[in-house]
Amino acid sequence: MPVAAGAGAGTRAGKRGADEEGRLLMSMSSFGRRNVPLVTSQLNIRPVFDVHADVQGRDLYSASKEIDAVIKKNQPPAEKAIHVTLSGQVETMRESYSGLFSGIALAVALIYLFLVINFQSWIDPLIVLLAVPFALGGVLWMLFLTQTHLSVPALMGTLMCIGLTTANSILVVSFAKQRMSAGDSPLVAAATAGFTRLRPVLMTAGAMIMGMIPMALGVGEGGEQNAPLARAVIGGLLFATFATLIFVPTMFRLLRRAPRNAPEHFSTLSKVTT
Repeated sequence: MPVAAGAGAGTRAGKRGADEEGRLLMSMSSFGRRNVPLVTSQLNIRPVFDVHADVQGRDLYSASKEIDAVIKKNQPPAEKAIHVTLSGQVETMRESYSGLFSGIALAVALIYLFLVINFQSWIDPLIVLLAVPFALGGVLWMLFLTQTHLSVPALMGTLMCIGLTTANSILVVSFAKQRMSAGDSPLVAAATAGFTRLRPVLMTAGAMIMGMIPMALGVGEGGEQNAPLARAVIGGLLFATFATLIFVPTMFRLLRRAPRNAPEHFSTLSKVTT
């Protein structure tokens, strides 16, 4: 019965090959039953488990700081290759913060370089920008006074306040330079500029502050969303207006010197008038 013998030999060979494949497969993996998540996510081919949460009754920034402290304290061991990260709206908020802070620094640098070209001086633009720290201090003071947390609208209001503060300071410094060109001393030029530009600066800052008061109150549906912007502008302008009218002329007097050809200028004027 060669056919039957051949069939038996083939069957034994097939079983031997199946056993070898089974042993090879068992050396690479294991079979069994266990509980697994119903839905799995992946990020860069790595499994990810998402834990969703919401914040109510407080700001996102302070909540994220406390969550970061808890994550840092309970971080899994390094040998387990498990990482816990905080993402979602917190990540978007931090990117917005870094972008706005970089924008504020870049705006101040560009304003300074533009004023250097305009005034043909390195000192005058610095005098103009000396009111900006007062504006930043006023923003922080108002946010603290109204218990308003730092947010993206507040940083946008800070940018607006820096622009208006710079414009008012340019008025004062430009007029003081004109008076010095006419022959006045730095002290007289600074005092005259502060007194003469008092009304334009107060009108500009006052109009902006009065216009921001309704928004700062946060009245109506969704009013609290834009209230930090208005509060930042109001606080920054209150401090910056004082700096523009008092501090900027004072620093102009301290940093600027009378031109050396002032006596010749006076003699030339006297000859022309006579």
